[in-house]
Amino acid sequence: MSRNRTAAPGGRCVEVGAQVRFEDRAWQVTGLADGRVYLVAGDGASACVLASALVAAPGFAVIGASAAPPVVPVLWEAVPLAAQERALAWLRHIREVETGLPGGPGSGTPRPEYDPQAFTLAQREAAKARELAGLGWARVSRTTVQRMRLVYGRQGLWGLVDKRHLRGPSPTGRADERVVAAVLEALRRCRGRKKTTIRQVIELTEQIVADTHGPHQVRLPARSSLYRLVKALADPAEPPGSAARTATAAGRAGGPPAALRPAERVQVATARLPVGVVGEDGTPVVVAVTAALDQASGCVLAAVLHPEQDGPVELSVLLAEMAVPRPLRPDWAALLEQAHAGGPARRLMSLPDRIEATASRPAAVPETLVLDRGPAGITSAHLTVCESLGISLEPAPPRAAGAPSGALRTLQVLAGLFTRHAVAARPAVTAGQQDRADGVYWSMPQLQDLLDEWITGVWHHRPQEQLQHPLLPRAGLTPKEMWQVLLGAAGRVPLPLAGQAYGELLPARRSAVTESGIRLGGRRYDDACLDEHRGRRDRFEVHHHPHDPRQVFVRLPDGQLHAVPWAQGEHGLRPFDELLRRRMGTVLAHRAASGGTAAVDPGGLSVYDAEAEAGQW
Repeated sequence: MSRNRTAAPGGRCVEVGAQVRFEDRAWQVTGLADGRVYLVAGDGASACVLASALVAAPGFAVIGASAAPPVVPVLWEAVPLAAQERALAWLRHIREVETGLPGGPGSGTPRPEYDPQAFTLAQREAAKARELAGLGWARVSRTTVQRMRLVYGRQGLWGLVDKRHLRGPSPTGRADERVVAAVLEALRRCRGRKKTTIRQVIELTEQIVADTHGPHQVRLPARSSLYRLVKALADPAEPPGSAARTATAAGRAGGPPAALRPAERVQVATARLPVGVVGEDGTPVVVAVTAALDQASGCVLAAVLHPEQDGPVELSVLLAEMAVPRPLRPDWAALLEQAHAGGPARRLMSLPDRIEATASRPAAVPETLVLDRGPAGITSAHLTVCESLGISLEPAPPRAAGAPSGALRTLQVLAGLFTRHAVAARPAVTAGQQDRADGVYWSMPQLQDLLDEWITGVWHHRPQEQLQHPLLPRAGLTPKEMWQVLLGAAGRVPLPLAGQAYGELLPARRSAVTESGIRLGGRRYDDACLDEHRGRRDRFEVHHHPHDPRQVFVRLPDGQLHAVPWAQGEHGLRPFDELLRRRMGTVLAHRAASGGTAAVDPGGLSVYDAEAEAGQW
């Protein structure tokens, strides 16, 4: 038997012979076939578990394996360890000055010199300054303690971090971003020209800036500064004037290797979805879907709906969706039940069947992400996250002009089939309402829930032409079947991330905790875990899904992310039932027909209110 090992970057897995913990027992993996893992316990008991359900089970772990690579979030986790420890030390001292107790209210008895009943705040600050000076802290006075206490009140734990550790050297210095973009474009145009000089690159940069932004609209640095900027941005292995190392023709032979195992290569693409959706402001929006498709099996590891005008989906959001199994996400069953209750009357499957099918949906950390042009927003922070997880990023191979990639063609087929399902799922209307009910009536959360259900219940069980063996050209498998076949052929199961990583991967911002909770995007989020932090003007790190408003994740002083639900979530999602969707489509169709405003009668009621009171709805 082969021993458990960690695979190549992004490919942590469990193999035959590995020791695992499942359902509070230790097991040995004795076999892997048809997508199922065969287990034997020390007392002779045996079990057979679906692979995707095994790795997504709460408490599952590989015994003796190296720990999963930590997820590197954007804010707190990017701080050096020494700066983290000093900020946490300041936090305890400030709590003791304010409340008398380092651990906060209710954590013990205050020391005599910090008793709020016996000494004023200024006296306690002076006592803390003397204590820290005695401990060897340099240049700590009462004013220093007061300043740190006030900045903690405004910014929370983040305000106690020494920001000098976060200012790394930049190769572009203080150069204008528009000039930097022009230099990169000039270097691209001059790539492969053997007689190009740095002076020619600078002159081309000046021309690009003038053509793009207009003459004298962007202040250019001195020639000496531009010279250093070109040297800093040029590829050291291919400086200006050297021959190109690789050909760039679109029709060259060869290409990337074919994927042979699950999650080896995951392709990301975006396609427009021709389904009407109501935006948050009540107006129609054009919606697109960005999906992560496993190249080997055809499984959809992630599919995120978003307004097309909002731009690409962030890469970290896609990683959170594809790498963290749904059963490990906070409150996933309750959120699924809530969304299921607020959808169309006719469902593809019952709620228990859907929970079971969703729990076994494949999830994995990809080894390589193949990105089409512009489907996912990538920043330096996202590159750091991918590096920490061992994920390689690769651009989609160039193709002829206008020719879509394989992932985009598959996604376009998926979008077309799902559109038929979404249209069929519309509520029935009467003949007199048909012209008005053709308006937009889906909400974005509803359509996302409908898409997730359709992918789980239909797409993953639909035979696909490309999922064939050359010797069996008429026997196309389904994505779920191919995933199971490849698991058995590869002899290993890719491991996903833990549930805590879901919130860590989502975009972050800083927000205060008011008496009513956290305000974000016009919504209010509240939970009992925020009680001791209300109204203190602290600003906490809040992670949120840009396209899923049901919950946010806030990092409290204990350093952990806590899920905080949308306070009006149940009320805000459930009313989008069949009747309300029909009424909303009617209202928006009337608005479009009347030039964007609702007609108002002399009595002060809109025509829609009058129709409602007359019982015409």
